[in-house]
Amino acid sequence: MSFTSTTTETIRTSNTLSSNQKNAPIDQQIANIIRTEHSLNIGSSIHFHDGADKEGVLMLPESSRKRLEDGGIDLSAGYPEIPDVLEIPIFVDEAHAIRAEDVPYIERGKNADPEKKALLGAAKEVIHLTKNVGTEIVGLQLADLTDQQKDELALLVAERVVVFFRDQKLPPTKQHELGSYLGNVEVHPQTPHVTGLPGATVIWNDFKLKKGMVLNYANANLSNWDPIRNKSIGNQTWHTDLVHEHQPAGYTHLHLDAIPKSGGDTLWASGYGAYDKLSDEFKRFLDGKKAVYISAHAYLDRNDPLGGPKKIERIHPLVRTHPATGWKFLAVNR
Repeated sequence: MSFTSTTTETIRTSNTLSSNQKNAPIDQQIANIIRTEHSLNIGSSIHFHDGADKEGVLMLPESSRKRLEDGGIDLSAGYPEIPDVLEIPIFVDEAHAIRAEDVPYIERGKNADPEKKALLGAAKEVIHLTKNVGTEIVGLQLADLTDQQKDELALLVAERVVVFFRDQKLPPTKQHELGSYLGNVEVHPQTPHVTGLPGATVIWNDFKLKKGMVLNYANANLSNWDPIRNKSIGNQTWHTDLVHEHQPAGYTHLHLDAIPKSGGDTLWASGYGAYDKLSDEFKRFLDGKKAVYISAHAYLDRNDPLGGPKKIERIHPLVRTHPATGWKFLAVNR
């Protein structure tokens, strides 16, 4: 989900701990301090309250408001919905435990028609934007796709890396349904989401700016917020979403409601193309090797909270084979 707009004051809370908080275990006391003390610059200021934002709903661009209301999203309580600060992980072991188990997954593109006749045959036009990356489908509505067309879309995304659809009438609920068909929708523990719809993450720079964020060239992508350093990871780094998870993401679905006149450019690259360009000798060298993949967000070590920020780390293969295409790709992050 991607929204853009203009907004409100920073919400502050008392930095005084209650007697119960003072008598809590040391790690809990540290967490309480982090959650209440703004001067530590740990955590985003938008997280010092929870629930739907009363003032945010007043800032919504007209195009965003219309899409939300037409899609049945109740804005009376506010918008967007802020995660409860008590549920945001502070320690790296808490964050590591999120989605840490095997989850059954059906690769929808694996058994799709290789020619994608149901999907491409229904389109007014199919435009391949470059040799290896990017296809635009003209004349189809994602909300109206049949299951067969969704399977073929999954295969097309697997082959072309990114697929574009313009002029979509796609409410957040339908976007969420499509994501649920393709896999298990990620619920981001730190990021605001569409009111009443966890998993439909909101990227809205003006909202965060009004909540006290400082925007510069290095942190223009405010969706990549580091809760420990109180700064964005920025938009200067290549990345693949959620590679630090036990089961990395298969898809990312970005819907643009309000688009700025300039900026916001996003680039995509092909892991297939990167692998294919390697020499045969280098391919043999990389095949079978593994790498440590780290999270964008940083946390604290419960046993060494003064030891500095800690990232989630997981080990995955450097070269993988996509289950739908059977093609090898280079899985290098940042």
